[in-house]
Amino acid sequence: MRSRRRRGNGADYLSDAIALLGGWTRDGVQLRRDLPCDDSQHAALTERIKVAADTLAIRPSIRRVDGHTQICLGSSDGTAITDGEVTLAARIEDFYRTVVERS
Repeated sequence: MRSRRRRGNGADYLSDAIALLGGWTRDGVQLRRDLPCDDSQHAALTERIKVAADTLAIRPSIRRVDGHTQICLGSSDGTAITDGEVTLAARIEDFYRTVVERS
């Protein structure tokens, strides 16, 4: 998903794009999402995320906790969320729907 940039206020287009991502929360300079899935769905989802993340040169944090896959995009060093991370979040939503529907 790509959001159109607004003239004059460059950061607003990312906020608009993040608002369109259901279930994602903005935690300071990171995007977070918890997705309920079983172990096989987690494995399939993680593989898809890694391929897309490598393409976008992004290193997401992905972990399995209590039947959920927790995903964190963005750096913890205070760097702002990038359009690539928002794009990856949208791709993750698509991957998740695909993985869950196949099960």
